[in-house]
Amino acid sequence: MNFFHYKDNELYCEDLSVAEIVKKTGTPVYIYSYKTLKRHFEVFDGAFKGLPHIVCYSCKANSNISIIAVFGRLGGGADIVSGGELFRASMAGIPPERIVYSGVGKTKEEIKDAVKSDILMINIESEAELNVISRIAEQMKKEIRVSIRVNPEIDPKTHPYITTGLKKNKFGIIWEDALRLYKDMAKNKYLLPIGVSSHIGSQILELSPFIEAVRSLKDMVYQLRDMGIGIRYLDIGGGLGITYKDETAPHPEEYAEAIKNELKDTGLTLILEPGRVLVGNSGIFVAEVIYVKKVSEKTFIIVDGAMNDLIRPSLYGAYHEISPVHRRHSKKIKVDVVGPICESGDFFAKDRVLPQLKEGELIAIHGAGAYGFSMSSNYNSRRRATEVLVSDDRYFIIRKRETKKDLIKGESIPEFLRV
Repeated sequence: MNFFHYKDNELYCEDLSVAEIVKKTGTPVYIYSYKTLKRHFEVFDGAFKGLPHIVCYSCKANSNISIIAVFGRLGGGADIVSGGELFRASMAGIPPERIVYSGVGKTKEEIKDAVKSDILMINIESEAELNVISRIAEQMKKEIRVSIRVNPEIDPKTHPYITTGLKKNKFGIIWEDALRLYKDMAKNKYLLPIGVSSHIGSQILELSPFIEAVRSLKDMVYQLRDMGIGIRYLDIGGGLGITYKDETAPHPEEYAEAIKNELKDTGLTLILEPGRVLVGNSGIFVAEVIYVKKVSEKTFIIVDGAMNDLIRPSLYGAYHEISPVHRRHSKKIKVDVVGPICESGDFFAKDRVLPQLKEGELIAIHGAGAYGFSMSSNYNSRRRATEVLVSDDRYFIIRKRETKKDLIKGESIPEFLRV
């Protein structure tokens, strides 16, 4: 459920006309609904009622500090994968005891910052990383709470680019190796192994891979406990999918019920890392039609947004619903919706049937709250878009549009090249 709807054939976000917002912000622009964010978090979090748990929002899905702050105010934590995300989570007010840190390539500086911040847990993804953390713990003379991200070798049946739990993926450690490393950690006075972690992929639309993963991880926990290693946290990552087109995604309550059945009476605190399921349908990307180009048996709708703003269609072939901001009765035709970037891969839709659009009209690309702005770039020296948060009949600019000077921030011309 989201709070984008038509009123008198005009698209609204909550109680505000999208067109009226655009008059103030210009295009392209991301518009997020606070009510949708709040509802999605409360439904997801509430589904796990009765089981000790922490919902650590996956910041990579949408890393704007206002979005992170929404979930923090509702009692959520943060799942981070870089020092930059640690900084963002801290700036958004997330308490360190609700932050978990994953990622295959944490630098020494990033690890030290996480230790200084006293976050809940660092999820270790390789033996080499464990060796670095051990040396840092010794140097800092500080106990570090850790977990190993175990690769459970489970096929999540999703896009190959977003699977993370298979042996061929770069993430995690297979159980046989993880077991040996847990034994080593238990002997280290500065390392405190408190959890077992995993994440099998993203945009998963079936419950069975999650259930299989949880059962596997639970068996690992019992093995460790039998060895005297007191595991208290089970981090099962995120990955629950959403509906972009006509997919049937499990409801969070179905997802929660299946997991709760597996974990009751284990004494474990569950850590969840949802991203897309919380923010995906909370945002739209609005662009203006700048040209309608007709060539032999093909019509291109050229808009002022591009693949640098929203790369999912170009990168994954992902589907996003597209609708006019102003609905009117017009003939429907088959079109390609494309951007201005000098790449044939710069498109939002191909052979999509849409109402005929005119230059100057606005389109809304739905399901753009996750992996939209957070994956955007300045390719073709395009300024990144404005981001707006709507609450009831008010809107807040939570990121200003970049300026031309922002495009060259940090750059300089050596003296010998100056004219």
